[in-house]
Amino acid sequence: MYSYQSRIRYSELDERGHLRLESLLDYFQDCSTFQSEDLGLGVEYLRQLHMVWVMSSWQIVVERYPKLGETVTVGTFPYEFKAFVGYRNFVMKDGEGKNLAYANTIWSLLDTETGKPAKPTPEMLEKYVLEPRMEMEYAPRKIRIPEELREGEPVTVRAHHLDVNHHVNNGQFVRIAMDSLGSSFQVRQLRAEYKKQVMLGEVLVPCTAALEDGKSVVVLKDDKGVVCCAVELCEAGGESV
Repeated sequence: MYSYQSRIRYSELDERGHLRLESLLDYFQDCSTFQSEDLGLGVEYLRQLHMVWVMSSWQIVVERYPKLGETVTVGTFPYEFKAFVGYRNFVMKDGEGKNLAYANTIWSLLDTETGKPAKPTPEMLEKYVLEPRMEMEYAPRKIRIPEELREGEPVTVRAHHLDVNHHVNNGQFVRIAMDSLGSSFQVRQLRAEYKKQVMLGEVLVPCTAALEDGKSVVVLKDDKGVVCCAVELCEAGGESV
């Protein structure tokens, strides 16, 4: 497993003094990016091949949100390739080696010139050493979208929402989804399903629904009503389906 150590920063805290959910997601994304860069398979390598790894889905389970100054170890490893799809686990541990959070992710490799799927290169298959997948309860990739949704205030995509691929970052989708709920609660499990890339200047319309057992679903649509991302947030104490 590839890993790195860090400390929880003041800038990453929520109003309770714990690590924010989207900051946890950033730690995980940074970990896989660091691994790719260290293997020579990072941003520049993909740019030269006109390829990009695009997130298809997240499933993050949180056991405990760390506090300011805590030392954490963040780790990741790929566990399977299927054609153009890659599967990867993540984990964050505290100073005693106990799990703080862990995750499953599904990625798609795309050709940036055609927008079509691309198979991993022999170098990727060689350097990304597969490990047995993590023991956890794996949720379905697809999120059930309720029929009745409450439409919220549209959000125009700004420069701070974007990543180096010039589309809305995965964590920013989650931040927009959480802001649209209008309430603050600790999330036990996050599921996010990404369907469409969103660029600068486009509009996202959050549509929300509160479900049973402390679950909320936020569907982020474009101005034509096309679903770009669906997010399910499960409060501590509830169970996701």
